[in-house]
Amino acid sequence: MRWFTKLPPVLTFELSRFEFNQSLGQPEKIHTKLEFPQTIYMDRYLYSSKELIHVKREEMKRLKEKMVLLQQKLERYMKYGSGPARFPLPDMLQYVLEFITTEPARVVPPAQDSQAALLQSQAEPGVLHGPSPPDRIQERKAAAVGDAACFSASSSLQQESSAPLQPSEVPEHPAPRVVSEEELNLVRTCLQRWRNEIEQDIQELKESITRINLSMEQMYCDPLLQQVPYHLHAVLVHEGQANAGHYWAYIYDQPRQRWLKYNDISVTESSWEELERDSFGGFRNASAYCLMYIHDKASCCATDKDDGSEAGQFQKEVESLPLELRHYIQEDNWRLEQEAEEWEGEQSCKMPQMEPSSASESQELSSESGPDQASVCEQSVHSLASEHARIAKEQTAKAIANTADAYEKNGVVAALEKPQEAEPVKAHPGETALTGQGEPPRDAKGTEAAAQTSSQVSEVEIPSVGKIPVRSDADGYNEEVMLSPAMQGVILAIAKARQTFDRDGSEAGLVKAFHEEYSRLYQLSKETPTPQNDARLQHVLVYFLQNKAPQQVVDRTLLEQFADKNLSYDERSISIMKVARAKLREIGPADVDMEEYKRWHEDYSQFRKVSVYLLTGLELYQNGKYQESLTYLVYAYQSNSQLLLKGARRGVDESLIALYRRKCLLKLNEVASSLFISCEEAHVTEGISILNELIIPCMHLMNGFEISKEDLDAIEVMRSHWCSYLGREDMDAKQERKLGELLPRLLDSSTEVVVLKEPPKIRPNSPYDLCSRFAAVMESIHKASAVTVK
Repeated sequence: MRWFTKLPPVLTFELSRFEFNQSLGQPEKIHTKLEFPQTIYMDRYLYSSKELIHVKREEMKRLKEKMVLLQQKLERYMKYGSGPARFPLPDMLQYVLEFITTEPARVVPPAQDSQAALLQSQAEPGVLHGPSPPDRIQERKAAAVGDAACFSASSSLQQESSAPLQPSEVPEHPAPRVVSEEELNLVRTCLQRWRNEIEQDIQELKESITRINLSMEQMYCDPLLQQVPYHLHAVLVHEGQANAGHYWAYIYDQPRQRWLKYNDISVTESSWEELERDSFGGFRNASAYCLMYIHDKASCCATDKDDGSEAGQFQKEVESLPLELRHYIQEDNWRLEQEAEEWEGEQSCKMPQMEPSSASESQELSSESGPDQASVCEQSVHSLASEHARIAKEQTAKAIANTADAYEKNGVVAALEKPQEAEPVKAHPGETALTGQGEPPRDAKGTEAAAQTSSQVSEVEIPSVGKIPVRSDADGYNEEVMLSPAMQGVILAIAKARQTFDRDGSEAGLVKAFHEEYSRLYQLSKETPTPQNDARLQHVLVYFLQNKAPQQVVDRTLLEQFADKNLSYDERSISIMKVARAKLREIGPADVDMEEYKRWHEDYSQFRKVSVYLLTGLELYQNGKYQESLTYLVYAYQSNSQLLLKGARRGVDESLIALYRRKCLLKLNEVASSLFISCEEAHVTEGISILNELIIPCMHLMNGFEISKEDLDAIEVMRSHWCSYLGREDMDAKQERKLGELLPRLLDSSTEVVVLKEPPKIRPNSPYDLCSRFAAVMESIHKASAVTVK
């Protein structure tokens, strides 16, 4: 037997998922279910564990032999009988017991002869008072004596009642013709005792088998055999048949501690449950064909960032490479440096000449250094190129900063406009550089005046708050944010904390406003939701509180609301905003898990996105735009399913999305079928396109192993609708050929590759009146009227 003395950092397992069918003469894919763990331990295959593994294998062999014996004994009980048909012995005894307790045709009174008296005297000690307790063998011998007496008595009774019954006297169910009370009591007692004994024996056998199975499963769970773990890092999946299909991969992201799904150009977050469903096989035509495990040390190195700088870590990795690879990397780095120097030379030729003062300064410095003229020229050219590169870099950074500032203040249009470059203030010939720097700019007063005029006060009408004065500074408010339900609540809380602010200061005012807003949101999260109102859309904290988010995440989120720059509409709010920002800076990594904080906000962002997709799909559906509506509803359902895996209140009502997805699909199927049978080439092509691009991919997504009965019925209705076109006289040969190509895909959509066109991108925060839009759509659904939202 062979053993490993050294293991590689990566283990690759290729799973044999194909076989050649000799009768058909073609390869076939194997869809049998195959499970694999997230962690495997390679200690049992190492030479260093050879002795311990030998002991374990001997013990495993002994347990397997014992398991075979116990299963054989159990099978004798569960398949009892001498004929071809065999049944469980406890059931057979139960059937006999049911037979004798069935009401007979006529009942004979208790026997008065000596034989019945003898039978009663023999049955009383064992039946009425129970068996004596020495052991089971004596008990069964005594029971056998009683049984013999019972059967001898019954034979005499049968002789008495041997006359055949008339048809009217035959019982409805099989039953003994004649049975006495003594026989009934005796047989019932024997059968019940035997059945209890056998069930006890079967239970003991099953418990022994379970214990042995547990011992076999835990045989290699010894801590000494769990020193070399390998963690699952990548799974390559194939969906389809042997001759065609689709490939994708699951890769574990070590820094983020989650699975990612790489499907063509799409990279999305996934979960172990989804990986199991797609990779184990047995449910659909998808299964894994390659597994990659990495050593525990290799996975730790991927996430360990505390061993030094990035450059130092990179240098260590380069030094560990073979000599040929190291030389290749050095040559490639040298070529990159040459290209960088050539680029700097080209940029220096394009740059304008330096100012005379700068040139004179560089000449004075070079003359003081004292080298020869050639070296001075070479050094000055190199320094000039470096200086130009530095200036270009500074100008680029400044332009990016200006553009970002313009984008934050005035939006995309202002950022894309060509900025007006300020002309430099040139010094007069007789003035020195120091004098030029000491004087203020000539238009400084004009700038101050412009700043004063730009800072104006205006009133803004905010719902649920009223009119408030707002300063329209350069850092002015964002009207869209100010009118949001979240910001309205913060403004109202600050207004309620006015007295505390005036009496105790800005920090006490922040605490009072914080508690006011938290109490309001907590009460809002406890309200019973209605079909027209979902409080989770009003505020992120309602979503967090209903889903029991950690308190640190809730507190930091609310504190960030009070630190928003849009609160700079008066002195009180500005003071509270500054205190909130100071407290945010005091929060360290030990106080809040930022990864967890980020995940909760990503979930809420996904929830809003699902809501917008759902509302858009419902609006389009009620306006008869079924193609656009189906795409939004399908994506809403898929994204919402991922949220519901984390909790029932993480997503929206799944049944609502499924209902309108199903309705939209049926409507779209009617449209496609009517276009197909129109016999016009353009309409037929359009109907087939709708079927290929929307209906079949959607049916594939619906036809999972958790499909509902309603969805299954809808799919069968659509399939039957298309099958009804077979053999129609008004269809030409070309249409019949196209229908023959479509039907296999409709009837077996499990082999289809899902390629569903993604809907147009919609920001989850646009439009910002999501709450009123939700109410309008829900009200229109219940009233069955068209939706109109301003």
